[in-house]
Amino acid sequence: MEQDQIQSVAFDIILHSGSSRTMIHEAFKMMRNSEFKNAADKLEASNEELLSAHQSQTDLIQQYTSGEDINMEIIMVHAQDHLMTTMTLREVALEMLHLYERLEKDNK
Repeated sequence: MEQDQIQSVAFDIILHSGSSRTMIHEAFKMMRNSEFKNAADKLEASNEELLSAHQSQTDLIQQYTSGEDINMEIIMVHAQDHLMTTMTLREVALEMLHLYERLEKDNK
């Protein structure tokens, strides 16, 4: 795989995981405002972006496992880091959504 193709995949991963991260932070704000349904919807939309990023990653791994030579670049390392931290942030956000909902329920 050529350098420009690897960079393209890396930027695709960064783009989609970045969009997802923005949506997750929007969901946090909705949680603080007790907009739980909207927050859940936003987290679901953020997952769609993560799935797009993950698909780009999976395609690259499949090419590698089929024997294609892939030269890793620092931008790809950054993209992978961005994707994994965003996936973790979403998992935390889902847990926080449950906590916010429970807190509101318990305070009624």
